[in-house]
Amino acid sequence: MTELLWAVVALLAGLAGGAGIGVWWANNGVSSLVQRKAAEARLLIEEARSQQKEILLQAKDEALRIRNEAEAELRESRQSLQKQEERLQRKEENIDRKLEGIERRERLIQQRERQIEQLTQEAERLKRQQAQELERISQLSREEARSIILAEVERETREDAARRIRELEQQTKEEADKIARKIIGLAIQRCASDYVAEMTVSTVNLPSEELKGRIIGREGRNIRAFEQITGVDIIVDDTPEAVTLSCHDPVRREVARVALLKLLKDGRIHPSRIEEVVHKTQLEIEQIMREEGERVAYEANVQGLHPDLIKLLGRLKYRTSYGQNVLQHSLECALLAAHMAAELGANVNIAKTAALLHDIGKAVDHEVQGPHALIGAEIARRLGRSAAIVHAIAAHHYDEEPQTVEAFLVIAADAISGARPGARRETLDLYIKRLEALETVATSFPGVQRAFAVQAGREVRVMVQPDQIDDLASIHLARNVAKKIEESLQYPGQIKVTIIRETRAVDYAR
Repeated sequence: MTELLWAVVALLAGLAGGAGIGVWWANNGVSSLVQRKAAEARLLIEEARSQQKEILLQAKDEALRIRNEAEAELRESRQSLQKQEERLQRKEENIDRKLEGIERRERLIQQRERQIEQLTQEAERLKRQQAQELERISQLSREEARSIILAEVERETREDAARRIRELEQQTKEEADKIARKIIGLAIQRCASDYVAEMTVSTVNLPSEELKGRIIGREGRNIRAFEQITGVDIIVDDTPEAVTLSCHDPVRREVARVALLKLLKDGRIHPSRIEEVVHKTQLEIEQIMREEGERVAYEANVQGLHPDLIKLLGRLKYRTSYGQNVLQHSLECALLAAHMAAELGANVNIAKTAALLHDIGKAVDHEVQGPHALIGAEIARRLGRSAAIVHAIAAHHYDEEPQTVEAFLVIAADAISGARPGARRETLDLYIKRLEALETVATSFPGVQRAFAVQAGREVRVMVQPDQIDDLASIHLARNVAKKIEESLQYPGQIKVTIIRETRAVDYAR
């Protein structure tokens, strides 16, 4: 018990001692922790104070810098304002000087205006005095002098107008000639027909002179039968080894020529044989004419022609005009008109068809009365050609007044084809008559002294009297002569009219 008690007491004493030690230990540990924390707090406060001092220093430095910059900007602004004030002051001074100069100029202008007004009044006074003096010297009133001056001014104005008209006409002609020459040149270059002017043969050469007797036959029965069947006259004259065939119908003449050559080659010449050969030859010639008509229509690219038109075209193979084959002439005109129509934007089909058929009337002009242009137009109308084509055919020799571009193109193509070098031949009598007609037209005007047709009728030179025709009247005379030639004569191509005015002054030194 006692041991237990002592054990309990000992245990309690131990517990009390442990607790005291623990409390002491705990108090000592807390106090040390508090001391450490206090020390740390003091350190933080000191660091904060030091940082506060640094921040205050930095703030003072920044404030000082901002203040310095503001003062610098303020100084610059003041300097800029000062400079602007100086510039404004200089501008004001310049404006003041300019205003002074303007005022001086205004005063000077006013002085000059007054001087000009005085001079104008003085000029008017002198003008009146001069007019009075001129009236006194010339013994003319103001109205009379004005009429003389106006007449002189009118004459000078008329001369200037005529000169200007001549210049404009010359310029227009040059430009029109260039364009026309270009179009015609292109058409001729594209056409470029190569053929020799043909002429219908009316003479048949004989191998021997004895064949003339066989052609005549016993008591002339062979020649009578031949002439009756063919409708062609055979002229047997003294021409050695040749006989002449005469007929207005070129187709009949060709049939007679070919048939006679066949008879001479065969050797059997009697009425029945003549009739047989002539009949066969007629069929051959008709076939040739159809083929030639179709060939020409194909080469001209003209489609849809009536068979009768094809046949009439073929008849033109044996027709000539001034030595030029009419069929080849028609083909050439069709090609020329087509090319010119294409250049001008006209109807190509109408132009080339009308040009191809423009001389179709010559195929029957020995059978029908009237101009071949109107005959051909009537044939074309009757065989279904359009009104435009009929009009162009009828107007190509001005039997009708041309109204369309295609009609003028047919006229131009006909003139180009007929006027080109080597295309046509004419007899001496016709040549002389044409030149005389040109000279007669030119000498029919007053003031013309002499007229000469030169260059084969392509130019007429007119000599005028200088005391009756002046330079300006020469221009009008040339135009009038050309116009009268156009109205009264027919000719291929163009005719140049040249007016020659010469004034000679002669004196002698003694």
